[in-house]
This record gives sequence, C-alpha cells and structure tokens, in this order.
Amino acid sequence: MGKAIDTNGKPYNRSLLVILLLVGSFCTVLNQTILSTAYPTLMKSFDVNTSTVQWLTTGFMLVNGIMIPISAWLTSRVNSKILYESAMSIFLIGTIICYVSPSFEILLIGRLVQALGVGITMPLLQTLMLSIFPANRRGSAMGLAGLVIGVAPAIGPTLSGWVIDTYQWRVLFGMLIPIAAIVIIAGFWLMRSVLPTKKSSLDWLSAALSTIGFGSLLYGFSEVGTKGWDSSIVIWGLIIGVIFIVLFGWRQLTLDKPFLELRVLKNPEFSISALLSSVSNMAMVGVEMVLPLYLQIVRGDSALESGLTLLAGALMMGVMSPITGRIFDRIGARRLAITGMFLLTAGTIPFAFITRTTPVIYIVVLYGIRMAGISMTMMPVTTSGMNALPLHLMSSGTAVNNTLRQVASSVGTAILISILTNVTNSQSPSKSLLKSAPLTYKNSYMNATLSGYHAAFTAAIGFCLIGLVVAFFVSKRSPRSIKPEVTIDGGED
Repeated sequence: MGKAIDTNGKPYNRSLLVILLLVGSFCTVLNQTILSTAYPTLMKSFDVNTSTVQWLTTGFMLVNGIMIPISAWLTSRVNSKILYESAMSIFLIGTIICYVSPSFEILLIGRLVQALGVGITMPLLQTLMLSIFPANRRGSAMGLAGLVIGVAPAIGPTLSGWVIDTYQWRVLFGMLIPIAAIVIIAGFWLMRSVLPTKKSSLDWLSAALSTIGFGSLLYGFSEVGTKGWDSSIVIWGLIIGVIFIVLFGWRQLTLDKPFLELRVLKNPEFSISALLSSVSNMAMVGVEMVLPLYLQIVRGDSALESGLTLLAGALMMGVMSPITGRIFDRIGARRLAITGMFLLTAGTIPFAFITRTTPVIYIVVLYGIRMAGISMTMMPVTTSGMNALPLHLMSSGTAVNNTLRQVASSVGTAILISILTNVTNSQSPSKSLLKSAPLTYKNSYMNATLSGYHAAFTAAIGFCLIGLVVAFFVSKRSPRSIKPEVTIDGGED
C-alpha cells in the first residue's frame, strides 16, 4: 500500500483529508434544503409572500448551477488546497451574512454568497475523491461522498423543522458558523494540493454563455411551479436558456482547450451513467418536494412531523451508501443499478394510490425503499461512468455530471409541481359551492387535491421506469478488471 503523496511530493494523511472534505461539504450541501420548512416563519419575520421567499432556494440553486461548470476550470487552474479553503471561506462569509441579516434583501445576498462556495465544494469533493483513490477503491470513496450529496439535503427539512419549532430561524445559520470555521482552520494543516494544475486563461465568452444559458434554463424551470407553463417568463427563460446552452456547447466543441470538456459525452459508458444518474435524481428530488406538501396539506402534519416522516429514508441512504460503494468495488454498477431502479420503481408505485388516511408507517417504509434504491444507483453509476474516463478528465466529467444532474432536478421538480397544480385546479369544485354547500366543497376540493398528488406521483413512476430501462445498458465491467492507473498521490493506493 503506497503512501499518499501530494503534488509537492510530500506525504499526507489521506483519511484525515477525506474526513475534512466530508464534514465541510456536508455543511455546504445541507444548505440546499435547510430552509424548506422555515418558509412560513421567514415570511412572517420579513413580511414577504410565498413567491418572494422561495427566492432563498431558487436563487441559491441558480448560482449553484452556474458555478458548477466554472468549477471545472478552477479545479484545473487553482491549487486544490487554496481552492477548497477559499470556497469554504466564501461559504462562511455568506452564512454570517444570513445569520445577522436585518432584512430579507440581506438574507438573500447571504444565500447567494453561500451558493458561490457550494458551487465549488460539491464538484471539488467528487473530483478529489475520484483522483486520490485508484479505480478499484473509488466505489467505497464515492459511497462516502454519497453520504454528503444524498443525505445532507435529505435531512435538511427535518433539521429545519426541529430548529424552527425549538429555537429561532437564525440558529439554522448560527449552528453552521463554528463548524465551517473549524473546517477552514483545520484545512491549513490537513488539506493538501493533490490535483495537478496548469496555467490556462478563462474563456470569458464561454463563461458568459454558460452563465446566461444555465441560469435562464434553471430560472425558467424553477418558476413553473408558481407561474405555470404558459407564463411568458417561463417560456422566454427556457428559450433563452436553450439558445445560449447550444451556443455554449458549439463553442466548447470548436475550442482546442474548452472551458468545459463536453467531449466526455462521446464516451458511451460515461453518457449512460450520466443519463441514469440524472433520471434517478429527478425521481428523488421531485418526490422529496411533493411528499412534504402532501403530508402537510392533505394530512395536516406539522413541518417537524413531515420532516421526521422523511428522516428514516435519509438515514437509510446514509447507511446504504458506504455499503453499496463496497459492493460496487467488487461487482460493478450494472446489477446494483438494475436492482436499485427496480426498488425505486416498486417503492414509488404505491404513492400513486395514497389516500387521506394512509398510515404514516406505510409512507415511511415506502420512502425508505425508494432511498435504498437511489443509494444503489446514483453514486455507483456515477463512479462507473467516471472510471471510463482518463484521470485528466475527472474534473470535466464531474462538472458535466453535476450540471446535468442540477438541470434534471429542476426539470423533474417543475414537471411534478406543474402536474400537481394543473390537475388539482382542473378538478376543483366551483367556488359557488363554497357558500351553498361548504362541507361538499371541502370534500370535493380535497379529492381534487388528492388527484393532483396521484398524477404527480404517476409522473414520478414514469421517471423511474425510464431509469430502469437505462440501467440495463450500464457497463458490466467490474472495477477489479480495470488496469490500475497511477493516481495523483503517487501509486495504486
């Protein structure tokens, strides 16, 4: 077992570096969903409406999505220790701004600053984990990364509900400040430069095309839930987004040294893994958004109760991710992906038939089955695709993968929320019935609402079935059959 060596030829403790990465990234990724159950409190505190308060998440996801392609260039240009420490420092500054914010505008600025840091740390975590481990151990490494990328957003609503019910909303940010500060301080000793860098100038035109394209596309999809598909803002957002993304893609394929190496998509193993990872993410994030609404609106659960209902599934993913990573190292991704997508589909189908009186334990078990399926699919498939790329394309592959997954999350959520809204509205009783027969109106409206959830969950089943079919095309190759390559740290291990 060779020693871990950094780019300066000095040995370092890989285990401590991995722990540092996981703790720091857990804090940053947690922020994607930590405000989801805090909206009512924030609306009351700052006297803003629902569409305004949602910008705390929409804006965060927009900046996050825009930063992911830029992170590939930063990773190849900037010393990885300096880059990680800088990203965590930016995140800490944003978190402090949120904690002390006297107005909604300042809180939103703090969230956008946070997103700048998260847009770097999330892809950097995956690139580092893939680069400092050989191919036959990347499954285990990415299983640990799955703890952060999958579990942190999943426990966000539960943690948020508990903090809001027990303390004040500022604690959501206050509790992260000391952790982020400790990670930054510890990083001075534990973080090392482990990725090779090269001098390259930023192609500002590519950066502009990427920012406008992905920003407009993500914004268009994020507004579907509140404004509908026929909104001019949504339509123009999507049109502008697609046009600029096409221009961005064309420019990358014509440059000798592209801003983002889209040629990785020519590798069929990588492309199939990216597609399956995106589809499974659509199924996960979409239901994570719709299910709490059902629990709170139809069942009348509190924010904390709905969060606790989802907690068992998040814990299931946390337990399963390292296990599936080890299994992947032995047998590869194909059988894991087929089994995982089957469990995800089987766990989603019953949601299309839930009622007002469906037992909570039934929902908890089904959600747990879904998360087990996702843990067997997402990170093993991602790792399999990355194993098909040479080491110098790891950061580009990670950026392409994360960008596709971010867009897929927005698309999946937009589709499910719009189906839920449209079906509910189309089947809702006439307002005149509210005065003449209020009880009948209430019952009819609840049935219409349930029909909306049934339709949304049926669409989620469609995502799952597409993923199940794609899973059969995943490479049969086992990581053990891959010829060991010289890793960044100077050996096979």
